[in-house]
Formats: sequence, structure tokens, C-alpha cells
Amino acid sequence: MNTRALHAYLLLLPALALLAAFTHWPALATVIDSFMSTAKPNRPSVWVGLDNYQQLLEDPIFWQALRNNLWFALGTIPLSIGLALLMALWVNQRIGGRAFLRLAYFTPTVLPMIAVANIWLFFYTPTYGLLEQVGSVFGAQSRNWLGDPASALAAITVVAVWKEAGFFMIFYLAALQGINPSLREAAAIEGTGRWFYFRRVLWPLLMPTTLFVGVNAVINAFRMVDHVFVMTRGGPDNATSLLLYHLYEVGFKFWDQGYAAAITVVLLALLATVALLQFFVLDRRTHYQ
Repeated sequence: MNTRALHAYLLLLPALALLAAFTHWPALATVIDSFMSTAKPNRPSVWVGLDNYQQLLEDPIFWQALRNNLWFALGTIPLSIGLALLMALWVNQRIGGRAFLRLAYFTPTVLPMIAVANIWLFFYTPTYGLLEQVGSVFGAQSRNWLGDPASALAAITVVAVWKEAGFFMIFYLAALQGINPSLREAAAIEGTGRWFYFRRVLWPLLMPTTLFVGVNAVINAFRMVDHVFVMTRGGPDNATSLLLYHLYEVGFKFWDQGYAAAITVVLLALLATVALLQFFVLDRRTHYQ
């Protein structure tokens, strides 16, 4: 190894050490722990093989949390991406108050999720909440949005979309500003309508951004736990229990670390599969040479 290569490795060494210590080793340790029992005061942790995964397969709350998370992802991903694209298209135009609109759309992103959850708790409060006050003007009946299993998951989905859409808008806005204006001018000369120009020109050019935003949206949908903890704590009757919140309960409330590690491995495998599918299958259709 020559001096230049040695110098390069020495420069990378601090970053590699931090990456190994705080990413790779914890992931490997979690996989190992998923095959171990939870240590007790008078009983050390022992190898139990696939017992934790067997318990996972037989756990009805896990399957309900998985279903809830899938519905939550199906609600938040397309809505947040679609809303972000619409907002970016709007604020990219030359309109009055454009800077204010950009700031207003992005503001929910910079708010802590705990603060956002408390704001929406006020909106959803039965009888006294903002939604109830507005609904009473139009004669709507009072409803406990977070206390009804039929509406609780949809209610927290709205909160997640409201917070994430502004963040995704920034990426779309940057992508739109990077597109050559001559393409729009050429389309206008040809008599192309706005919808045809968006569908045939803008949308294909925005596909790499959409892929990036989609990967982040999937990750966010499966790592969301803050507002669930504040607003519903997984209730009512586990109607809003998501995978990460169920993992938190198992690991820190019931202190079953072996089972929590098994849930973590399944969650990481699920996210890795989705990410690989998006990058290696969809990526071929999004970049044009």
C-alpha cells in the first residue's frame, strides 16, 4: 500500500469507526439478540433459536400493528407526495406572495413532532376542539376522532401528511427550478396544453426526485412513533398501534428485549426489501440517458 492510499484510509478511519460502532455493530447485535432470551436478574440470557420469531408469528397485536402500518403507509405516501408536488408546482410560478407561501408550506416541517401532535390534539378534542367548533357551525354532530377505532388511524394519518408534505415540496421545487425553461417555451410554441406538458415532459423529468422522495416516505411511514405516543398511545384497542410503537412497548414497557430484537429484524428486513425494490427495479425506469 502506497503512502497516498494509506493517507486516504487514515482520513476515512474516524468516519468508518463511527459507522461501525453506531450502525453496523448495533445491527449485528440486534440480530444476535433476536435469537436470545431476555436476561432476568437471576437468569442470564440464553440461546433460544427461533422462539422469538415463533412468538412473533403467534402475536395478534404484531399482525394488527403490521396491518395498521401498511394502511398508514398507503395513506401517507401517495397523499404527501401528491400534495408536495401540487404545492411545488404552485409556488414555482410567478405569483404574488410566493415567498410567504413557500414559508407557510415548509413551516410544519421544522416543528418538532411532539409540538405538532399537541397542536392536532387541540384540533381533535371532542366538544371543544377546533374541528368540533367548525363542525358545529354547520350542524355536524360531535365526534371523538381519536377515540373511535374507525377514525383514529385516519386522524393520525392526516397529521403525518400535514407535517411531511412541506418537506417533500422542497425537493420537488428544487427539481422544477433545475428544469430548462426552454422546454416549456418549446411546448407552448407547439400548442401543448398544461396537462400534456406535465404528463409528457415534467413528470418523466421529475421521476428521479419522486424515487428519492418515495424512499424517504416509506422509511418515514414505518419509523413514525412520536405522534402516536402523544396522541393515542396505540389506542383505542390497538387501532393506531404501528410497528415501531409496538416495538417500543415490547422493549421498554414489557422489557422483553429478545422479542423486541426479533421485531426490529423483521422491520429492518421489510424496509430493506422495499428500498432495494425501489432502487433496483424502479430506478431503471426513472433515469433517462
